[in-house]
Amino acid sequence: MIKRLSALALAAALTATAAPAFAQDASLTANFGEIRLSAGFTPDPYRVQLTAGGSIDGSRLPGSCVGNISAAPDFEVTYSAGSLPLVFRTVSSSDTTLIINGPDGRWYCDDDSFGDGDAQVRFNRPQSGTYDIWVGTFGGGTASATLLITETP
Repeated sequence: MIKRLSALALAAALTATAAPAFAQDASLTANFGEIRLSAGFTPDPYRVQLTAGGSIDGSRLPGSCVGNISAAPDFEVTYSAGSLPLVFRTVSSSDTTLIINGPDGRWYCDDDSFGDGDAQVRFNRPQSGTYDIWVGTFGGGTASATLLITETP
């Protein structure tokens, strides 16, 4: 009986330590900067040139995330919401993905919704707060990309 309890305790301990740990750390300094935007911002779209990709498999995150990303966010937007939607898009000659940790702590992911291998995440009723954004590459490696932030889809 004692052996059985010990085995159960060991199995429980191993299961607890096997839970996935997310390498994405929104508290890290964003690789390509940050900005504060308020509803009605100009220029619209706001453009950020960056290098997409990294060594971390984004599919380890909750939801339907895909793509290789870095540990730190690529860009950080602190947004004061109004009545307009908030849309994040990628433009690249490579297949890019978007992974966003929103102000609500949830993960939002996309691959190809903007067409031609480009990603798009749209918040129809955006919350005010910080959006941490990772631009990934589908299939590994890195690629030059542009992140577009717009309220006029």
